[in-house]
Amino acid sequence: MSRAPKAKADEDLPRADQAPGAPHPRETTELFGQDQAEQDFLTAFNSNRLHHGWLLTGPQGVGKATLAWRIARFLLATPPAEEGLFGAPPPATSLSIDPDHPVAHRIQALAEPGLAAISRSYNDKGKLRDQIVVDDIRKLNRFFGLSSTDGGRRVVIVDAADDMNTSAANALLKMLEEPPARTTLLLISHQPSRLLPTIRSRCRTLRLGPLLPEDMQSALAQAGADLPENTAHLTALSAGSVGAALRLLNLSGLKIYAELVQILNTMPRLDRQRAIALAEASAQRGAAEKFELLLSLIEIALSRLARTGATGQPPQPEAAAGEAAMLTRLAATPLQGRAWADLSAEATARARHGQAVNLDPASLVLDTVFKMQETASR
Repeated sequence: MSRAPKAKADEDLPRADQAPGAPHPRETTELFGQDQAEQDFLTAFNSNRLHHGWLLTGPQGVGKATLAWRIARFLLATPPAEEGLFGAPPPATSLSIDPDHPVAHRIQALAEPGLAAISRSYNDKGKLRDQIVVDDIRKLNRFFGLSSTDGGRRVVIVDAADDMNTSAANALLKMLEEPPARTTLLLISHQPSRLLPTIRSRCRTLRLGPLLPEDMQSALAQAGADLPENTAHLTALSAGSVGAALRLLNLSGLKIYAELVQILNTMPRLDRQRAIALAEASAQRGAAEKFELLLSLIEIALSRLARTGATGQPPQPEAAAGEAAMLTRLAATPLQGRAWADLSAEATARARHGQAVNLDPASLVLDTVFKMQETASR
């Protein structure tokens, strides 16, 4: 009988709840640009009527997981308020916990007994699953069976709840319907419409929005990112998402988008050599992440073309040098804007289908570029 290959150490395995090249959310002590969401939670906490289920929603990469871990640290490090000889303690004004607090140390070391974090796990073959399965959720039964920790609180983080398959979602729903005492469940969701309506209805929602440029820069600096001198292009392409910005920086996304803009600038004639070079770069061995990024950048370009035609003005700030002039020329009227919008929907569907059936990445990119040329010609 053959043996399974020896698994990597846990710390060497990529995590489903950590963006490549970014620190894990439990290691991120500060949250920028989401003061309202923090205050909404604190208001509920100070009312002594803390809801057991919370749904943290918003675009991917704006700090939902960071907020979830901040809430977990806060709840586990803050004893229940009890009125003593000198009255009730003052209401909490911040979720921040001293990094030297024992709870903070235990969470950092993944050794906090009052916290359970659920994300996509590895299967028996050592591959990361594409869904959270029911066994991942059932592990919580043992967690809830353990004796309570300091303050008697328990916290569960599910990142992301969108990844649950039907069986896992139903198992979690039962816990939301009959929550264990003094337990808070924090569900992170990038697309809450994908969740069961009964899960959404049993949670209070904290909505997080895109970050402003100054908050984005602070968050990227905290993540240790090397920022370009001009961050305007990064701000435009990332749409206020720190996760998207880190992906762009780590995969040379600004350079790729600038090249895409230059190719669009040659349309309707089209510089075929540049288009072929862009497509072939996405098909190289080990370039799967860049291929995915290129597809998303094409979607962004088409969306910005459609928006320019509809509004009569190119989006600001520019996402690459010369982009505004290109957008204005190729989407000068609402009719042209509609044509780009139609192509965006078609190209997205074709690209996802091509990925599903393993079409050659270079051919898929070139096919999309040729469709863009046809639209520019009209």
